[in-house]
Amino acid sequence: MTNVQNNMGYLPDERPPAWKLLLYAIQQVIVMFPATVTVALITGFHISTTIFASGLATLCFLFVTGKQLPLYYGSSFSYIAAIASLMGSELLAGAPLNEKISVAQFGIVMSGLVSIAAGLIVNRFGRDSIEKILPATITGPIAMVIGLTLAAVALGDAASTVVGTDVQGNAILAAGEAQAALASNLAWVISLVTLISTILFSVYLKGVAGQLPLLLGPIVGCIVAFIIKLTTGIDFFKILPATANSGIISLPVFTLPKPSFAAVAAIMPIAIATIPESTAHVYQLDIYINDLARKKKSNKVYNISDKLGLNLIGDGIGDMVAGFIGGPAGTNYGENISAMAITKVFSVPVLMTASVIAMIISFFTPLINAIYSIPTAVIGGLEVYLFGAIAAQGIAIMVEKKVDLFDAKNIAIISTIMIIGLGGQYGFGGNIPFFGIEVPSVAGAAIFGILLNLLLSIGKKKEQETVSQ
Repeated sequence: MTNVQNNMGYLPDERPPAWKLLLYAIQQVIVMFPATVTVALITGFHISTTIFASGLATLCFLFVTGKQLPLYYGSSFSYIAAIASLMGSELLAGAPLNEKISVAQFGIVMSGLVSIAAGLIVNRFGRDSIEKILPATITGPIAMVIGLTLAAVALGDAASTVVGTDVQGNAILAAGEAQAALASNLAWVISLVTLISTILFSVYLKGVAGQLPLLLGPIVGCIVAFIIKLTTGIDFFKILPATANSGIISLPVFTLPKPSFAAVAAIMPIAIATIPESTAHVYQLDIYINDLARKKKSNKVYNISDKLGLNLIGDGIGDMVAGFIGGPAGTNYGENISAMAITKVFSVPVLMTASVIAMIISFFTPLINAIYSIPTAVIGGLEVYLFGAIAAQGIAIMVEKKVDLFDAKNIAIISTIMIIGLGGQYGFGGNIPFFGIEVPSVAGAAIFGILLNLLLSIGKKKEQETVSQ
């Protein structure tokens, strides 16, 4: 009976056998790797340091939260525009890369204070205090926006034939112009095989194999890419940068924060956007973990949502730890929650092992290179499933909280968040020009939703008082 229940999944305080634990942990690393590395590539942060910071921050988060919240910390897309614009500003023009990173680090460390402050407020005044500001009508749509704003990234990666860049930064394609059409079609073949095989594995495989679809699917995709390489000569495996072949062991480049008011002004406010995201993740976990507990007939109730304040504090400490050693700002990852929801493996020991593996990978150049070389089309096929699952979890939050979708107030909040978040992404590239400042679309949607909810709640309160009289 115990084995049957274990095959249904693992709850946060359950530990799989060693060989299963290792496989589950590797799967979590693969899931977090693309987004985390992408942030490093876009912002200019060192890849190995970013991976190490992700693992270390996750470990710190898990210990700070008493190993009660199975969440993985990774680099956040919300901060990309702020960090990239700061590092490319006139203030840092001509400065060496490590100095630019050091200045950005200070803003990242300080941004952690925002999440910690929010967590302390929740702990002091209770979960209801934050739920008044961030009800399901906000956290649900924000989760949906986060997933849907990444839709173009997923499809772009799924169709990508880019395998690297030359020294001038120009894209290197998997095939020449004469084979461009064929390469484009084959990229779709690889991504579709990855996507469909991952879905089929998650739906039809049982037992241990059924808990590893996000590992098995990409493996099938890589096999198809290898067969294509052998039969057509078109190589989709990414070409490594010239600096990637520097020995077997290479220490991450650690830098220290350099105080800068400009960095604080540019980066610290972005933390506001990650609070609704992090809050949504906690509610998602609460739904899925307690659902698994019921199915396993567990007598234990996992009050995940009651630990919202602890989660925000841990998230802030994760930012401070990552920022202090030279990693980008981050948040707990929806991708990893999607992986846990799909596989039903919520084991904290699995995430702790994944953290250690990530830190080890950061020291071993061949391991980083091996994961880096996975075809972009394979990653794209996986992203279609994962990013869609993030959006679907936003719907799950509203369903679980029984949000009335016929209520005028709820419709107003949900609709404006969705349009601002998605419109800002696809209309302005992610940053909305607003009275001379660039507002990140997710942050703008969250802030507008919060303010609109507070405004409309005043009207509701007066209406309720009138009815009661």
